[in-house]
Amino acid sequence: MPLVEHLLELRNRLLKMVLAVIVCFAAIYPFANDLYLWLSEPLRALLPEGQTMIATDVTSPFFAPLKLALVVSLFAAIPVVLYQLWSFIAPGLYAHEKRLAFPLLFTSVILFYAGAAFAYFVVFPLVFGFFTAIGPEGILELPDISSYLDFVLKMFFAFGVAFEIPIATVLLILTGITTPQDLAAKRPYVVVACFVIGMLLTPPDIISQTMLAVPMWILFEIGIIFGRLARREVADANPDEPADE
Repeated sequence: MPLVEHLLELRNRLLKMVLAVIVCFAAIYPFANDLYLWLSEPLRALLPEGQTMIATDVTSPFFAPLKLALVVSLFAAIPVVLYQLWSFIAPGLYAHEKRLAFPLLFTSVILFYAGAAFAYFVVFPLVFGFFTAIGPEGILELPDISSYLDFVLKMFFAFGVAFEIPIATVLLILTGITTPQDLAAKRPYVVVACFVIGMLLTPPDIISQTMLAVPMWILFEIGIIFGRLARREVADANPDEPADE
């Protein structure tokens, strides 16, 4: 295809992605307040009796649910976005590349959702339990709804990206940047890096830092395993390229 036709195709795909987000937003926004109540449940359930969340800004009761609905719309539209992306790049891939590219795209979505779910169901109860229990006696705990939303979205993003480590590891191996053997030899440095990243991306408490660092390490090991399998798949499709033992 000529360059202009490629650009037109890309424009059409981008428009479909934006339309998917708009449609999801239109369906989700009427339930934005209920969605926020569900999102804040891990914290509200741990607040002392008689204490609740507050809005310190006059516009927060409107903009906090609106922002949440928009973010959830982006989450919900990710399968459509990736399908459009796949439809755009697939014609330029070889058969063996297609066999690997689509599973990687699909798995990346599942892993991102899994990271967000892990944060909500496992990390949030532990972190909020720690924060609500450690405060000085006689201090009212009245979390702001906008600050809470910013905090949980940051945690969702951190855990969602962290759960992409197997995909990143497989891609590094497939592109020849490194090998499974080299990655395995660097395991001690990776473990230290996981805890440093956990320290930077999570609140300053050992619980949330460990809850991010340990899964990152486990996912790194999983990435090495699947990297070996993917490399052998490529080697089978290209006999001239030796597979790793």
